[in-house]
Amino acid sequence: MPKYNYSFTSPDYIEKTIIDSKGVFGTIRIKPSSILWKAKGQHKFHAVDIETFAKWILDKNTGAKKVSS
Repeated sequence: MPKYNYSFTSPDYIEKTIIDSKGVFGTIRIKPSSILWKAKGQHKFHAVDIETFAKWILDKNTGAKKVSS
């Protein structure tokens, strides 16, 4: 295959806007090293590193349940 002069860049993160019946609820951004959350109307994200998130979500006191994806 020939080498191209141009290429696409991959995003460094995945960002999704979460909506409910009233409109935008917030935005979640997932990076290789962290998860960020910004509520509707906020300008800055709250962030937590992946290790901290993994410990929290797996803790039995969070109420998180295993689901099939």
